[in-house]
Amino acid sequence: MNEPVLFLLLLLAIGMLAKNQSLVIAIAVLLAIKLFGLDGRLLPAIQAKGINWGVTVITIAVLAPIAAGEIGFKQLVGSLQSAAAWIALLSGIFVALIAKGGVTLLANDPHITAALVFGTIIAVSLFHGVAVGPLIGAGIAYTVIKMVEYF
Repeated sequence: MNEPVLFLLLLLAIGMLAKNQSLVIAIAVLLAIKLFGLDGRLLPAIQAKGINWGVTVITIAVLAPIAAGEIGFKQLVGSLQSAAAWIALLSGIFVALIAKGGVTLLANDPHITAALVFGTIIAVSLFHGVAVGPLIGAGIAYTVIKMVEYF
């Protein structure tokens, strides 16, 4: 067995112990790609475009309640009448801007993904955190790295 498969199997075991379904599914897909010998063709495309595909899927999920008619202009206007909604609005803007840096970091330094995944697994399994994915973690890392470089 080669190193990438062993590494993926180790991550699979950790993901299963941490009960991180997204990680388990992702690793299973990658192992299947390797098992069927499609890694030479598919992995470069996934590596190059996967983050953009993922952001698109997340955006679809966020917009689905609008398409379903559950959220409309009335709900939007009504929600903006509370301080909590304005905090949520500003938080959404802030997180999206932070995540933008994460896309840059992962594109320019993809090996950092391993550290982000391990950090997520530790937080989920030991501290009962919620796995929100490596993008926002990368965004925070990017922001901190830039602040350290600045000072």
